[in-house]
Amino acid sequence: MTSLINVNLPEQSYEIAIAPSSLDQLGQQMASLKLGKKVLLVSNPTIFKHFGERAITSLTSAGFEAASCTLPPGERYKTLNSIQKLYDVALENRLERSATMVALGGGVIGDMTGFAAATWLRGINVVQVPTTLLAMVDSAIGGKTGVNHPHGKNLIGAFHQPRLVLIDPDVLKTLPMREFRAGMAEVIKYGVIWDAELFAQLEASKRLDQLRYVKPELIETILTRSCQAKADVVSKDEKEGGLRAILNYGHTIGHAVESLTGYRLVNHGEAVAIGMVAAGQIAVELGMWQKEDTERQNALIQKTGLPTQLPSGLDIEGIIEALQLDKKVKAGKVRFVLPTQIGVVTVTDEVPSDIIRQVLQRM
Repeated sequence: MTSLINVNLPEQSYEIAIAPSSLDQLGQQMASLKLGKKVLLVSNPTIFKHFGERAITSLTSAGFEAASCTLPPGERYKTLNSIQKLYDVALENRLERSATMVALGGGVIGDMTGFAAATWLRGINVVQVPTTLLAMVDSAIGGKTGVNHPHGKNLIGAFHQPRLVLIDPDVLKTLPMREFRAGMAEVIKYGVIWDAELFAQLEASKRLDQLRYVKPELIETILTRSCQAKADVVSKDEKEGGLRAILNYGHTIGHAVESLTGYRLVNHGEAVAIGMVAAGQIAVELGMWQKEDTERQNALIQKTGLPTQLPSGLDIEGIIEALQLDKKVKAGKVRFVLPTQIGVVTVTDEVPSDIIRQVLQRM
């Protein structure tokens, strides 16, 4: 299994390379891009312990001068303080404009490394080497980078496309079960918004809650079709002027849930799953989606072991209020991505607060 998917953009197109054992080819792949010699590998301690030495060895063997920096794991450390540490290490290692930051990790590491690369010397190269399913199929692709503000997720950020996304499916074997399930939320999202065939293939699988129960052929399909969906959408709309907003399906309420629980109780994928259940029900209430389709979606979410209910004790009015801080609010109106059939969604800001409130109260 080797797949090359192109993200075609006006200024800087790049490839998503998916292949087993490709982590050992990182240096070679980067050398072919004619990047500067200095590289800063960014990871967290757990991921670095698993894969850091392999990545560094690959880089140095290809002639790069590689330094490393580890940041604490977890969404609550996705802050400007962590970025400051990255800048300090970049300064110590004299990273010049031709240098490259390499993100080796999940979505948090990828977002922070991308943001640091976007802002260091007004922009240096970044290469994404995602190690979680969620990052592989979603956050490593498309150039969205950023950190959280205490009052909202990803409120500080920049668009900064990678030079390469290198995906080694073998690294998923070390992924905790909960993180695997979190990634499946984004995969289901692609099925609902873009790819009805992918959705049907997921439905046909007996179990999706653990990697060991998912056939290698389905993992290949999940990676290639999800990455292709993201590449197609980003190629058509790089900076979320229109179509790209559909990638936020489940994220509007999901981000509010993450923020209100202090990024500690639910992870990103779990929050997106809850958000998709809510969005599906809102679409049913508005007469846009069939009840049978929302039941199919919810059954698939449950099959992956993801939550379909709000965390107990969460304040509904707090969620309604948090929605106003969402990045997608325009003229005070919250934009929702709502499904009309499996594989097709629409974006609307005409969702009455009463409907949102009723749906959340039933969850």
